[in-house]
Amino acid sequence: MRDIAASAIEQAVRDLCIEANRHLPADIGCAAHQAAKREDKPLAQEIMRDLEANLDAAEELHLPVCQDTGMAVVFVRVGQEVHITGGLLRDAVNRGVARGYTEGLLRCSVVGDPLRRTNTGDNTPAILHIELAEGDRLELTVAPKGFGSENMSRIFMLTPAADRDRVLNCIVQTAREAGSNPCPPMVLGVGIGGDFEMCALLAKKALCRPLDRPNSDPYYAELERDALEAVNALGIGPQGFGGNTTALGVAVETYPTHIAGLPVAVNVGCHVTRHASTVL
Repeated sequence: MRDIAASAIEQAVRDLCIEANRHLPADIGCAAHQAAKREDKPLAQEIMRDLEANLDAAEELHLPVCQDTGMAVVFVRVGQEVHITGGLLRDAVNRGVARGYTEGLLRCSVVGDPLRRTNTGDNTPAILHIELAEGDRLELTVAPKGFGSENMSRIFMLTPAADRDRVLNCIVQTAREAGSNPCPPMVLGVGIGGDFEMCALLAKKALCRPLDRPNSDPYYAELERDALEAVNALGIGPQGFGGNTTALGVAVETYPTHIAGLPVAVNVGCHVTRHASTVL
């Protein structure tokens, strides 16, 4: 058994909130740079250069890469040999989010009630996902999620009669209907299988997988490639002004499902799909 203090979790979450909002993952930045070189339309080229300049400025000035610093989605993978001391895990995470957003001067965007809509003032509570694992380590990932893209996400409860092409069409349909709203180029996380909530969680997790790491199953890796090609063929382009780059990547995660169903979720991320991780 290994003790980990709640205060250490709080500090780690605080730091990850700031890091994730100020520093884009290297794979996203690399994909954007490569996409900029492939653009052949002058306006699209200019927009991609502007997006790259924004990322460089955020890095240099220690500012958020986007004004929407998102709702804090926190994934915690807890080893079964971990004993958290000095407080509850949920409380530690929320204290860390509160400190990260207030001390990091990040915009607080969470309302305490979905209909009465009073801002909580510190971006809490977080969306917290906890998974048990072997070992004596605790893994943390903070993925701030802006809602310009989140609002464009979709769930499709298909029947088993649906085939691969129908799933592919769900991905393309989501991107087509999203248009310019999620500040393209997008990153698309796709969950296939499970049930209603599991496929949505899979899609969210998929957004945290590096774009340069395809699905380990060649069948789904091919689906990722085909989906990316089909989405980019829509011609929505950077910021919706037309071009070759509507999406930077598509990541698919799967789970077993019921004989009577085929759930598909598409979680839309923007060109600053953010996440940062650490291990305690």
